[in-house]
Amino acid sequence: MLLDLKSGQDVHATRVLSLDANGRILDWMSWQDAVCLYARDAVAWTLGDACMTIHGGHNRISGKQSLIELHPIVAGKGRARPGLLEPAPALTNAALFARDRNLCMYCGSHHHRQALTRDHVLPLSRGGRDTWVNVVSACVPCNVRKGSRTPQQAGMPLLAVPYRPSWVEHLILSNRNILADQMQFLVSHLPRNKRTG
Repeated sequence: MLLDLKSGQDVHATRVLSLDANGRILDWMSWQDAVCLYARDAVAWTLGDACMTIHGGHNRISGKQSLIELHPIVAGKGRARPGLLEPAPALTNAALFARDRNLCMYCGSHHHRQALTRDHVLPLSRGGRDTWVNVVSACVPCNVRKGSRTPQQAGMPLLAVPYRPSWVEHLILSNRNILADQMQFLVSHLPRNKRTG
């Protein structure tokens, strides 16, 4: 199998945005999974210019090589159940640090992911929970200094209020290699109060 990338992107980092037939945003899928949808004739529609061409095997009878042009946004023929709630993004350190843009929410300094920790605004020892609205990124020195106190008790005000990202925000934060067509589509589906200019 040969791959032909349209814009010089890394084939291993290329992901396709998966939708259901009604246009509901599902998740990222690998280009290999997208090829399977095309091969099974399970693609309802696509958006964006083709971003990758997959060259397959040769037909024994005709001698022609199979060819699939992948699009950055692919809607499968299935439909999500009506009334299905938006999935809640999993609370992982990687997702938390992406939400907080790798900043310590106490001192405001920028850090590599390895130098950040998950801090519970209301500490677990005081009944706090491990949820999006109770955690922030913190550098190790700030986390140690705050200890098992609240930010007010420690005299360390938060620079931003913790929040649960929407599913679309989560998808944007979880992919460092979003293609232009994908970003435009995702931004158009952000909650109105989160849209950028």
